[in-house]
Amino acid sequence: LEPFTVSLVSFGYKYGVPSDLDLLMDVRFLPNPYYEPELKELTGRDERVREYVMNSEVSREFLKRFADFLLFLLPEYIKEGKHHLAVGIGCTGGHHRSVAVGHALSEYIQSIGYPVTEIHRDITR
Repeated sequence: LEPFTVSLVSFGYKYGVPSDLDLLMDVRFLPNPYYEPELKELTGRDERVREYVMNSEVSREFLKRFADFLLFLLPEYIKEGKHHLAVGIGCTGGHHRSVAVGHALSEYIQSIGYPVTEIHRDITR
């Protein structure tokens, strides 16, 4: 039996939506570090940016609900015979919010036992 894998793809909407996604989540409603001068040049890989993005009630509630949704969906995709699920997380530029959320979801998915790959498509643009 082939193992089931998950790819989390962060991206910036201003560079277009990746064409090979199974699920797509827009996180442009979350707090944006771009407007904070000390965070603007950092990315969602930096702890300070992750804290900024995730340190709001809306961010925490969103992450909890989306993680619960994935917890429900993953076994259902496996039952249908899928071997891979590509989840896109998009923000404006693909540097801050989508990267931070993608990383948090990656950690969660790994913690529940699924192999996961993080791809940050636009982080260097």
